[in-house]
Amino acid sequence: MTAKEKEFTRLVKQHKQTIYSICFMHATNKDETQDMMQEALIQLWRYFDTFRGESNIRTWIWRVCSNVCISYCRKENKQASTLHLELADVLDSMESEENKQIAMLHERIHSLLPFDRTIVLLWMECLSYDEIGQILGITTKNVSVRLLRIKEQLRKMSNKEND
Repeated sequence: MTAKEKEFTRLVKQHKQTIYSICFMHATNKDETQDMMQEALIQLWRYFDTFRGESNIRTWIWRVCSNVCISYCRKENKQASTLHLELADVLDSMESEENKQIAMLHERIHSLLPFDRTIVLLWMECLSYDEIGQILGITTKNVSVRLLRIKEQLRKMSNKEND
C-alpha cells in the first residue's frame, strides 16, 4: 500500500462515523445509505490530492459528503416525507419517550429539502455559522437566515402534529 493509500485509509477510519451520519440522514433506506457512502468515498479518494489544508480536514469531508448526498437526492428527485429508514435498528426500541422524540425529529429533518437537511446536520454537530458557510459555500448571513427559516418550518411541523 502506498503512503497516499495509507493516509486515506486512516482518514476514512477516523471519520467513518461522520461520513455514515451524513449519508444516513439523507437516505431513505439502507441501500441508499450504502450507495451514498460508496459514492462519497469515491469522491473523497478522487479529490484527496486536491485537499490543500486551507481548512480543517473535517470541514472538507463534510463538504464532499454533503455535496454527494445533495446531488444524489436531486438526481433521484426524492424528497421523502415519511420515515423510511428502519430506525428500530438504530434505536432498538420505540418504547421510551426519548426514542419516540428522536424518531420524530429524524422524520421531520428528513422531510426537509436536502440542502436544508445538511444545514441542520451541521448545526447539530455544533459547528459555527462560519464553518457551516465554508462547508456549503454560502455566507454566514445566509446560514443564519436559512437556519431561522428551517427552525420555523420544523416548529410548524410540530404544531401541526400537536393540533
